[in-house]
Amino acid sequence: MTDAELARSVADEAGILLLAIRADGRDTGKALGARGDAEANQLIIDRLRAARPADFILSEESVDDRARCAARRVWIVDPLDGTREYAEGLDDWAVHIGLALDGRPHAAAVALPALAQVYATDDGPRFHPVLSPPRMVVSRTRAPDIARLVGEAIGARLIPMGSAGAKAMAVVDGRADIYLHDGGQYEWDNCAPAAVAIAAGLHASRIDGSPLVYNCEDPLLPDLLICREELADTVLKAIAAAR
Repeated sequence: MTDAELARSVADEAGILLLAIRADGRDTGKALGARGDAEANQLIIDRLRAARPADFILSEESVDDRARCAARRVWIVDPLDGTREYAEGLDDWAVHIGLALDGRPHAAAVALPALAQVYATDDGPRFHPVLSPPRMVVSRTRAPDIARLVGEAIGARLIPMGSAGAKAMAVVDGRADIYLHDGGQYEWDNCAPAAVAIAAGLHASRIDGSPLVYNCEDPLLPDLLICREELADTVLKAIAAAR
């Protein structure tokens, strides 16, 4: 399999497992989220190590092997992005399987298992009309101040949504036009979504417009902008003015 095909296959299999765990009724609340995280993580690690034994893996749910910092190929994964949404029985949670090559997002897949959707970098570009006013997805529980300020400045309609992967894929498939986040993310939160977004023909960067860089010693990568390419300049200027 190609890297993108592998990412898609692993994300899909992890999603099927997570749905089965939630359906069996053995756990609820935080225990359900913890079990889903742990079992999906083990499946992902096993599949990636079997298929790409020379590659390194950085996962939210595994001990970080800093030897990865010298590697060209590092899989960056979040077995369950949106644990709260998953545990509450909602649909907007995701599985992230991303490959960073020389520090840049390369091949990836993002699964939205409850919606029976898997998005991958081999899907190719997607083109949707930008609506007026533009639609910006924001966190359902803790929308960052910068998103509200920028939304007001450009007249965007804010759409509350759960996990980072769900919000990013809403832009990929045309249900939204902008995803702007500032604060509290790590590489596993946005590597796979950024790779899929770039492959779909979208803009993806830090909120100052600088490139996204992965496989850093400190995996904190707190801010992200994914948007339609034709909106990027307008949004970046509004961010700069708001800051």
